[in-house]
Order: sequence, then structure tokens, then C-alpha cells
Amino acid sequence: MKPFLYYIIIALTIFSCKKDKDDFAFIGGEISNPNTDFVVISKADSVLDTISLDKNNRFIYKINNLISGIYTFKHGGEVQMVLLEPNDSIMFRLNTLDFDESLVFTGIGDKKNNYLINGFLQNEIEQKRIFKFCQSSPKKYQKQIDSLKAEKDSKLKTFTKKYNPSELFIKIAQANIDYNYYASKEIYPFIHMGDNKRDILSALPKDFYDYRKEIDYNNDYNRDFFNYNSFLRSTFNNMALKNHLDHSKSDDFNTNTLCYNLDILNVVDSVISNPAIKNELLFYYTMTYLTRNNDSEDNNAMLKSFLGKNTDLENRNNMTSVAQSINSLKIGNSFPNLELVDMKNNDINIGSIINKPTVIYFWSHKFNNHFKESHYKKNELSVKYPEVSFISINVDDNSHDFCKDTMKKYNFSFDNEFKFKNPKQSRLSLAVYPITKTIILDKNNVIVNPHTNIFNVNFEEQLLGLINK
Repeated sequence: MKPFLYYIIIALTIFSCKKDKDDFAFIGGEISNPNTDFVVISKADSVLDTISLDKNNRFIYKINNLISGIYTFKHGGEVQMVLLEPNDSIMFRLNTLDFDESLVFTGIGDKKNNYLINGFLQNEIEQKRIFKFCQSSPKKYQKQIDSLKAEKDSKLKTFTKKYNPSELFIKIAQANIDYNYYASKEIYPFIHMGDNKRDILSALPKDFYDYRKEIDYNNDYNRDFFNYNSFLRSTFNNMALKNHLDHSKSDDFNTNTLCYNLDILNVVDSVISNPAIKNELLFYYTMTYLTRNNDSEDNNAMLKSFLGKNTDLENRNNMTSVAQSINSLKIGNSFPNLELVDMKNNDINIGSIINKPTVIYFWSHKFNNHFKESHYKKNELSVKYPEVSFISINVDDNSHDFCKDTMKKYNFSFDNEFKFKNPKQSRLSLAVYPITKTIILDKNNVIVNPHTNIFNVNFEEQLLGLINK
């Protein structure tokens, strides 16, 4: 008997012995190439438990006093959702090297969850088509996305007729379809190639955004839906665009301007009253702006607006630290002398290893594809530009050995590979967001570019400028 099948049989046996109670469910799984030795199970924002993997990288967990709905399981920074209802006994298999795409559910309740994860993956694939459709006229675009939605509605209807799932499943599945459709409408003015956003908005049918009237933006329950957060961000980008154009005298539009980003915070503040949802959105928009902007005056204005609206103390403290760090990471300033740990577990001050033009990039186990691609890119650039030192820093709180094992897994060299000795403090000090952030220094440890990207099309031009400086 295959070991994983044995686990399923055990779970089903336990379940069948306790049919008299219907307020529990089982969830278990097998993880190939695990990033950590545990899995975290959560419901909404509350962690239910942290479960250790056994020697075969498997676990099984019983949730008592089950509240039907979306639960999340987190492993090594990757997060995925599962719908649990009374009497469910869900098992899954996944490979961390291809997390979402490898995920397969088995057991009681598997069909509804495989349906949901397949819908999630389909939306990711569909995104490229949506971006192409956005270049069409509003009328044609409406027809194209209506067709995509009709196809999904039809598949859900067929699934419902065949398997007779619960009303909860139908509600969640339909919401995922609807919010993905709404998000497609919200992004249209931004993705459309036309330069004059005022003209693009004016060309939309008057009822194009009528569905907004039916949305409860303060409903915590909606946060369980796969596509809801993406929908919210797209919506507030778009609402703020209209507000911005109403008071802006210019037809030129740039998403990075202070005025537009302050408009976003104002719209979020006026529409959202739920503190958790509001604080999350305010944090996201402010962090995104600060980490793309190097003007300290504008950053301080954005921070002031954020602090006047966000009520989460940890958010406020973290954002203040990030703003201060960004303002200090200016071109011409010396780079902070942070403490690192090398792959031999030796403590090192970063200033001691910078003696020639240097590129510093970061990686995390949470973003496996970026980890691999950034190292491949570094290897390529190191050959082309031997005059430049490439320093790779892991930003996670994981152990030194875990970091080494990850490097070994892909046969990457340990040369110039480090971890932050104090990850949380260092991430804030360097405002490492997003993970693609790359910093360029000259041979004297002076900042040449505080925020670039190793994958930028003009990155090699920046390196040539650094070498010839």
C-alpha cells in the first residue's frame, strides 16, 4: 500500500468512527521539497495551529468546532486556500518548486477544492488575454470579458448540477467569478494604451461600473474570496483616478505622482469604515508609493496622510521606519553598515566586503521563482561584468542551515551569499519591498542607485555607467 494512501485511509477511518458529530473536519497533506518542517493553518486572520511535518513530510490535523468557510494553509511563505465544511476530510499533495500548479486535493471535499484551485490558476493564465483585450474599444472589451464570464458561469452550473455542492461553495465560486470580472473592468482605463485617461473614462458606457452600487466594501467575509483583494486594489486605483482627473488641470497622468496617491488614500478613507480592511489597504498603497519614490518631501507628505488615517499601531511604526530608511538611502549617501551572516555562519559587517562596484539584491523562500531567476541572472552578469561584485542576501527569519540547504538544492555557489543577522530590523532599514529591489554601490560604499531591479531592461546600462564612473 502506498504510504500517502495509508494516510487517507486513516483519516477516513477516524472520520467514519465519529459520524455523530458534524462540527469538525480533517486536513492533511504531503509536501515535496519542503521549505520548512511545519504547516500553519489559519481561519481569516487567526492562526489555528502550527503542525509539524513527520519524517515523510506529511501531516494530518483535525479542526474541532469547525466554522464552515475558507481556511488557509501556509508553508515556507507560500499560502493557499481550502474550503472546509462539516464532514470534510481533505488531503493534498504539493511540490514547493511549483506550489500552486502542483496542488491536488483528494478525500471527502476534494472536488469542490480542486474546482476552486483550477479556477484560481485559470484566472492567472487568463490575465495576459485580458491585457490584450484592454486595447479594444469599451464596447468590444465589454463583449470579450462578458464571454469569458459566461463560460465560467456555464462551467459552475455544470459542476453544480453534477455534484450538488453546498450553497456555501456555490456562493464562493460565484463570488470568485464575479470579482475577477469586476477587477477586469476596473483595470481597463489603466491598461488601455491611450495616453489621455480623461478621454478613456469619458468613452465608457454610463452603466460600466453600475455593479459598484451592490458591493459591500466593509464586509470582512468577502476577504476569503480568492479575487477580492485584487478587485479592491483595482477599484480604488480607478476611483481615485476619476477623483484625480476631476481636480487635475493636466491631461498627463502618472500613477507615481504624489497627488494621485494621496487621492487613493483619501478615497479608501472615505469609502471603507471597517478598520481591518481600511488599514490593510492604506498600508499597501503607502508602502508601494514610498518604495518607488526617492523624494523625501513627497514621502513625508504621503506618510503624514497615512498616519492620519491608519489606526494599526504596528503598521504605523513600520511605515514610519520604512519612510525614514528610504529618506536616508539617497544617491550619494553611504550605505548602512548592516550585520550579515555568511554561509559558514560567520558574522560580517557588509562594509568590510565592499571594495569595488557592487550590486546588492535580495531573495526570500517565499518567492521561489524570483530566488532561482535572480541567481541565474547574477551568474550571467558576473561573467559579463567581472569588475562588479554581486552580493545576494536572504531576508528571511529561517535558520542558517535551511538557507544553505536551499542553495544546495539548486547547486548555487555560496560565494557572496549572506543572510541578515537581524532580518526584521534590516528589512526595515533597507526598505526591502518589493523583493525585486536591487541596490547599486560604488567601490567606496556610496549609493549610486537605491532602488533598481536586476531584471530591468536598462540594468546593464546602469552597470556600464557604474564601471565607467
